[in-house]
Amino acid sequence: MSLASLLSGSGPSGFGYGSTAEEVTEGLDLHGRTMLVTGCNSGLGQETMRVLALRGARVLAAARTVEKAEAATRGLSGEFVPLACELSEPASVRACVEAVQGLGFALDAIIANAGIMALPELQKAHGYELQFFTNHIGHFILITGLLDRLADRGRVVVLSSEALRAAPKGGIDFDNLDGARGYSPWGFYGQSKLANLLFTKQLAKRLQGTRKTANAVHPGVIDTNLSRSMHPAYRLGYAVMRPLFLKTIPQGAATQTYVATHPRLEGVSGEFFSHCNLKKSPRIALDAALAERLWDESERIVARL
Repeated sequence: MSLASLLSGSGPSGFGYGSTAEEVTEGLDLHGRTMLVTGCNSGLGQETMRVLALRGARVLAAARTVEKAEAATRGLSGEFVPLACELSEPASVRACVEAVQGLGFALDAIIANAGIMALPELQKAHGYELQFFTNHIGHFILITGLLDRLADRGRVVVLSSEALRAAPKGGIDFDNLDGARGYSPWGFYGQSKLANLLFTKQLAKRLQGTRKTANAVHPGVIDTNLSRSMHPAYRLGYAVMRPLFLKTIPQGAATQTYVATHPRLEGVSGEFFSHCNLKKSPRIALDAALAERLWDESERIVARL
């Protein structure tokens, strides 16, 4: 029996490790709602988009190019608006913000799903290490640019990861955001995922007094093409682990879909979810001063771009 089977029991939410995005949304009617999903062209993003549309939501489908977004929606049932959003290019992200603003829809959810993982060699964008820039700064520009379009009870859902535990000592190495003082694939991936969680918690704090919410999720270890950028040795490890340890894409998409839609999470904000249930945040992610410093530094970075 695989580990996935052993861990398929449900938690307090009624769902668990083996739950799928379709299962966690069964019986929900999302007609009349509009939800934005980044990274819609494959993997968790495409499955999340498909299931949201299946339940009746209008999906703003964002990928690196409009062509990729259009291709991802082809053959699916539902209402989709393909959008270009290359997270490593501020001009593209800002153009996406402008396009969404022009559509005039209130956003019932923004699901920050896209990301890159464990690049074997140091790569940069606009002077910053690429994983930090893509996974965090790109989504920072997008989400903060669309907060005024967030519906009265709108939800922001950001993909973080348990891999955040690989972040440098102290959490965010503000003196090495360009990687010039040393680079490790997993250390910088962990830093970007910690940044995602810290950003979410700080956003939730800033949304206090409204009915809008922000939460982060750990989707699990998933069999997706996110591993495409990894070192070949790591990819081989993934291939060996696949039948025993890795969630399927429908299972991996469950937590973000659950957090974005389920009625029982009305008003829940600033939390970390895993396997469709609340998860205790790592201690470093509870550092309010670190979260505030990251927000301030992100604003300074964005202002220069």
